[in-house]
Parts: sequence; structure tokens; C-alpha cells
Amino acid sequence: MSTFKYINEEISGTEGEESDYDSSDFIGYHESPRSPRLINYAIGRGIIGSFKGHSVGSGNLGDCDSYQSSNRKSSKIINDVIHGHMEVPDYIMDFIDTEQFQRLRDLKQLGTTNFVFPCASHSRFEHSIGVSHLAGKYIDRIKATQPELDITEREQKFVRIAGLCHDLGHGPFSHAFESWVDQLGDGKRFHHEEMSIKMLNWIIDEQGLDEYDTDDIKYISSLIQGKHRPKERAFIYDIVANNRNSVDVDKFDYLSRDSYYLGRSTVCDFQRLMEFSKVIDDQICFCSKEIYNLYELFHTRYSLHKLVYTHKVGKSIEFMVADALTEADHFLKISEQLDDPKEFINLSDSLLRRIETSKEPELEKSRKIIKNIRNRNLYKFVDEIIVSADKIKWSADSLAKDIANEGNGILESDIIVQNLKLNYAFKDKDPVQSTKFYTRYDSTQSFRIKKEETSHLIPNQFQEERIRIFCRSKEKCEQVQTAFRKLLVNHNLTPNPSFTVSPARYIKK
Repeated sequence: MSTFKYINEEISGTEGEESDYDSSDFIGYHESPRSPRLINYAIGRGIIGSFKGHSVGSGNLGDCDSYQSSNRKSSKIINDVIHGHMEVPDYIMDFIDTEQFQRLRDLKQLGTTNFVFPCASHSRFEHSIGVSHLAGKYIDRIKATQPELDITEREQKFVRIAGLCHDLGHGPFSHAFESWVDQLGDGKRFHHEEMSIKMLNWIIDEQGLDEYDTDDIKYISSLIQGKHRPKERAFIYDIVANNRNSVDVDKFDYLSRDSYYLGRSTVCDFQRLMEFSKVIDDQICFCSKEIYNLYELFHTRYSLHKLVYTHKVGKSIEFMVADALTEADHFLKISEQLDDPKEFINLSDSLLRRIETSKEPELEKSRKIIKNIRNRNLYKFVDEIIVSADKIKWSADSLAKDIANEGNGILESDIIVQNLKLNYAFKDKDPVQSTKFYTRYDSTQSFRIKKEETSHLIPNQFQEERIRIFCRSKEKCEQVQTAFRKLLVNHNLTPNPSFTVSPARYIKK
């Protein structure tokens, strides 16, 4: 058995990591927990209507009969719980109405998190539509307020498509799938952005969308990856996947959407960030009074990762899913479906159900793991410490072996080590220091603002490292903790008493 022994997990970069709605036609105004503004939203199942001959902008939705766009096709309207009525142009529907995009309905946005937070069962389908909507809204606003930039319809169109297709390549249980592939060995690696581009090419070829040539596809692909930023018109790359400072509409949508379904309020107002921004020196800059709003954006992200996305029970279930996939891989050949999008399309969260309802004896071990998940017989969280890089005297892949050697009757395969890094999406750096600002009195010049000039309560450190220990055997949980804490004492590290399995066994130096 090739066991899932350890994982190095760094929560940084531009992501990502939506919903089972009740069918309802109620539409109203609500004081948003994310913003003091009134937003129009509906508690309904993404009601789609067709407004023939009309284009609905971001203004008053009741005025859809007041004008008709002469240069845009008929659009459809999707009613979303986060953004209200979203206009979806026909060229976006060309991508939505495909099997490749519809597959996103079967991928939960938060992977195994809904096993802990039951209402967080939204999918990447609605998230992707939301990102496309915000991307279009953002670039449309920039074009309207800064006509001197000469933003073309082609750029507006491609930004929307990039926002829509940026998550097409996610595997079952989203980011957990990438972690599972990484631990398989044999040099296997999987990056969902690369598969998203393969899916994009497949859609264009299969649907006969001849209006997109090779250069167009390369441009959309670079917007999805946030790479290969040109020297000119680089601000376009700040919208969907911003590798410059990690402030982008992908983050705006998933932080708002995840918080909504988790029942959490957010203090960051992304609508203000979009409203009080402009392009200066080929990059999107923000009004200086929004600097603390930006810090709130990144702190919200950190809080969700710390309290929700990396919840110890959710991670325990994630490790069990990984073990189930490992046990099933020799029979289902999951790891052999990572290169060809025509095979990869069959991989979704339904894979767990496929294994669970199988009869093949080759899947018996995998079925047993999934049954334990259903019966809540989970891997046990053992211990956790926060460490500084200069205090770590071992590597994550050797720690399981050290614990097994320190204890009695403990096998290396009993232990899972998670090396977790939590940050502000920019590794150990302050992302706001990579952002430029302007003032209300002079919007032609951009500048940076030191965090000390914003508040003395902003953190001085922007990344924390944690080592977590999980045990596959409930009976060996205390033994594993005792062995791990002996190692901590040997390395002059203090264990966290709040995680002590048995206070009487607390080990002091």
C-alpha cells in the first residue's frame, strides 16, 4: 500500500479555492454583510431568463427596456445570490453550454469542507460565472471612466472568457486532488491552470468557435495563468489572476461566496475596491483611503484558510479521500487520466460515489475508507505547533519516521505529517506593499504607502508555518502524541497544551 504520509501545503498565490439553492422567485434588497451598500440579490436557483434584443448593464435592472445595444448580441440574465442579476453575453453562453463547463456543477468549491460546514456545498460552476461577471464589470468600468486607455471589445471579451474558464481544470475535491497527485511520486505533477487551458482549447475546437485564432487562445490562456505579462497593457492581467499583488476578481468572488455559504460576515468591501481604482502607469491602482480595505481583504482570506479551509477535521477527511484514491488508483487508473482532457473530464466529486457503490473486489480497501468517512470514523488529529523556519531541525518527510522510531508499536504508515503555511497570499511578503495608490486630489500620480503609515496594528509577519500530526489509528493517537512531544522537547520546542490528548501525559522538559 502506498500511503499518504505527509504533505507540504502552502496557502498562497491567487486562487481558490458554488451552491445548492432553494427554488424561489423572491427578489429583494438586502443589507450585505460584506458591504454597507444595498445590494440586489435573489434567494433562488440561478433563474435564467432571456431578454431578446436587450442588453442589461450594471445599472438599474428595471431599465432593461430603456436601451438596446447595437454592437452586442442578445444576452441572458442569471440571478445570483452574491451579485444579483448578472448579464451573460451569448459568447459566454457558448462556453457555459458545454459538457466541459457543466462538469463544474459536480465539483464542490471547498472540497471536503462541507463535511464539517454542511451549508458550504456550493460548486465551481456558479463561482466561475461570478468571476466572469466581475471581470466584465471591472473592465467595462475602466473603459467607461478612462476612455484614453482605448480598451477594445476584444479585450473586454477575452477578460470575461478568462474569468469564466479559469477553473475548468480542477480535479475531484479541487485543491486536494493536486495535493494527492503530488504525493504519488514518479515525478507526477498536476496544475489545474494547465488543464483549464487544455479544456479551453477543447471547447473551442469541439464547438467550432472559429472566431478564436491561435493568438486569441494564447492571450486568454495567459490571462488565466496570470503569466507572461507584457510591458504594455499589463493592467489587463491585474483583473482575473493578478500575480503582481494577488488582488483580483477571483478572490473577490470566492471570499464573498464562501463567506455567504459558511454563514460568516466579511468586512472587506470589494465593490469599493473596484469603484475606487484606476489604471496608472499600466497597472491598476487604488485610492489611498482604500488601503485598510485591502488589508481586510487579505486578512479575510487568511482567516478563512485558518478557520475553515484547513480545519483539522476537514483535512482529516481530505487525507482519507486521498488514501481512498490511492487504493483505487491501480484499478481505476485515475493517475493516468491527468494529461488528456477527454479522459480527465470524467473525474469529478462523483468519483467517491463511484467507488462507494462499486462491487469490484479490487476496490474493497477504498470502499472501507469511504465507509469510515460516512460513519464518522475519521483519522485523528494529534497535535499542532507553530514553528519558525530557523527552529525546524527535521524535514517534513522524515518526521513520520522519527515519531515512529521514538514510540513503541507505532508504524510510519500510522502517521500523517502536514507542513502547513498560512499567509496573505504572497508567501512571507506583504502584498499591499506591491500595490500602488493615488489620492483624490491627484489621480495622475501613483505611489506606495508604508504599512507603518496605515496602522501600527498591521502584522509585521505575513506568513506562519505549522506542523500538524494526524494518526490513522484511533488506538495509537496518544502514543503518537507522546512520541511527537518527546521530539519537540529534544528540539527545544514547546507543545501546545490545548491539544494535549491526556493532561496526565503532558511532557515537560
